[in-house]
Amino acid sequence: MQVNTNVAANNAYRNLATTQNDLSKSLEKLSSGLRINRAADDAAGLAISEGLKSQVGGLTVAARNAQDAVSVIQTAEGSLNEVQSILQRVRDLAVQAGNDSNNKESRGAIKTEVAALTKELTRISESTNFNGTQLLDGTEPSLSFQVGANGDASSQIKVDLSKADVSDVTKAIGSTNTGTSYDLAKGTVKNATDFNGAHSFTIDGDTANKVTTGAIAGLTSTSTAADVAAKLNADSGFKGKLLATVDENNNLNVRSIAGGVVADANTTNSTILAATTNTKIGGLDFSSAEGAAAAITALDRQISGISTARASLGADQNRFESVIKNLAVSKENLTAAGSRIRDTDMAEEMVKYTRANILSQAGTAMLAQANQSNSGVLQLLQ
Repeated sequence: MQVNTNVAANNAYRNLATTQNDLSKSLEKLSSGLRINRAADDAAGLAISEGLKSQVGGLTVAARNAQDAVSVIQTAEGSLNEVQSILQRVRDLAVQAGNDSNNKESRGAIKTEVAALTKELTRISESTNFNGTQLLDGTEPSLSFQVGANGDASSQIKVDLSKADVSDVTKAIGSTNTGTSYDLAKGTVKNATDFNGAHSFTIDGDTANKVTTGAIAGLTSTSTAADVAAKLNADSGFKGKLLATVDENNNLNVRSIAGGVVADANTTNSTILAATTNTKIGGLDFSSAEGAAAAITALDRQISGISTARASLGADQNRFESVIKNLAVSKENLTAAGSRIRDTDMAEEMVKYTRANILSQAGTAMLAQANQSNSGVLQLLQ
């Protein structure tokens, strides 16, 4: 019999220490709700769950970004709706001006209203912004939105605002759209035949990109300014960028469809240059039926352009709404995946806790018994 080393007590203590460690871990998992509280619990699981946690956090922010994108588009499209209403009103006035029952004063009143509406277009262009970002004045041709949790290109969507540039609309129909006027009965020009052949124009002084007509033919000494305008407007090289009209004084006016200062570039044709009156015709022309008809054509282009821009923004808005729904589903699934890896199965852990608790109580009792097992030695010492 020995008392210096109690093997049974040491064995009971070792088992009790293991049980106490298991009990402590079970209590931690039950109280935190997490199966993985430190890397030692499951190193691989921790790495996976942290990656999923980053994805879920990124998707949460991305969903808010997509909602902000919808707000931006709604702001821009709402202003474009009013722009289109204004253009429709201006077109109605152009149709009214096309009737020769209007005298000069009536057409002047129409011009006054159009000028006021054009100023409102300018104001809309300059004032429409979202959080300080201008949307309709051309300063931001596109906006990029982060709608994914990663840094790759598929996590970003760009919204094209180049077609929603209202400043281009005001430039096209406003007073800054100035053209060149020809009086075909002035100077050395006797008739419209000088417009036979090719003819060139510049827009805003850009000589590198001249607008040149094809070989126009068929104009005679009896041809009128309206005949010249018809020939020019029918030319494929001319009609895409320029528009020819005739005013109440029977002058031929050439102006840009998109806006800008148009100048004659046909420097080799001295007779045409001599006919140039250098009169800058600004904005839409309501002074004659022909000018009003040309204004209707110009306005139709602008209305069509705004319609295209609104359609594009509407498509982008629907896309962002789909993105928001998809992000919600992805977030839900990734959250569930992370939960399966990291969260505690409370029922299973409670079983382990109950087992460890019982073993702890039993181990404590057996350690007490083991400590008393060598007490018989005292009888030998009496």
